[in-house]
Amino acid sequence: MFAVTVHFQIKNGMFDTFMPLMLENASISLQSEPGCRHFDVCTDPERPGEVFLYETYDDAAAFRIHLGSAHFLAFDSQVSTMISEKTVATYSKVNS
Repeated sequence: MFAVTVHFQIKNGMFDTFMPLMLENASISLQSEPGCRHFDVCTDPERPGEVFLYETYDDAAAFRIHLGSAHFLAFDSQVSTMISEKTVATYSKVNS
């Protein structure tokens, strides 16, 4: 398993435009990428403009496929000017 977290800070006034695009990207990822297992989009009304993603993939290669997919590249292009900050972290499962 390969996990990815993404934290976005969305520019003022752009949240309502950003969210439908984000939800569409998540939905297409789950439907069309065999290696994408989980894609949660999370928000908190106490922190408007903040969006947190939790994604899991079969492995790092499946995540790279996601990053190169047509739908992700289109999404990334559409939202790039809406984001004031973006932090991505990746994790591999540690078996004991």
